[in-house]
Amino acid sequence: MTTFYKKVGRKYVPVAEYDHELMNSYQYGATLVTCVRGMTSRRNKIDPAFAPMIAAGEFAKDAISTALMNASDMKPTKVPITEEQRVAWENLTKAFGDDIHLLQWPSFREAVEAGVAAMQREANITLENPAVKQAYEHFMLIYKLTKETNDA
Repeated sequence: MTTFYKKVGRKYVPVAEYDHELMNSYQYGATLVTCVRGMTSRRNKIDPAFAPMIAAGEFAKDAISTALMNASDMKPTKVPITEEQRVAWENLTKAFGDDIHLLQWPSFREAVEAGVAAMQREANITLENPAVKQAYEHFMLIYKLTKETNDA
């Protein structure tokens, strides 16, 4: 166990503890560790065949959230709108600011996580079919042979 300290005035005060052995222990089965800028996630007991899809979902969550937020912004149901409606709409947008995105819906991140989880469940069901599993394995082989490395 390692204890981390912060200097406060003339004294050092403990602020955190880190247990290397605990942090590097894994459950039985396959574990996927994904490092995305500012975050590391660990998924236990995954099917190794789905590791690429699960990892891709983790890396795509921010982009999907942004796309969903922009695509589902509130907008008038009728176009064109009257000048009075346009002014009222602009006033509503100004009054709510960024909160206008969340008037009726859960957060986009929650929606994306639910979507990625549903995608993973469906893929698990689909890959129970031997022909689909073989086609997936061929796809992954071709993908690995042709992908360009992008570590940026």
